[in-house]
Amino acid sequence: MGVIKFILVTLLILYIIRIILRLVFPYVLKSMFSKVQQQAENQQRQQKKPEGSISIDYMPPQPKAGNADKLGDFVDYEDVK
Repeated sequence: MGVIKFILVTLLILYIIRIILRLVFPYVLKSMFSKVQQQAENQQRQQKKPEGSISIDYMPPQPKAGNADKLGDFVDYEDVK
């Protein structure tokens, strides 16, 4: 008798959770999509530049890793058959 009662209560709880998710899930998705859309619009507004404006990003020269004099000499060779 206890097992049957446990199964019925479990099925009832699962059914209630299913109904709640069907009612709440669309609202949660709608709010998430609206937040993402607002963030994308804000980011797009920040990236807009007036027509004719020029933007130059300065990149300082990077020092070369290693010194060519310390690496050794290059020896060109030919295969002999």
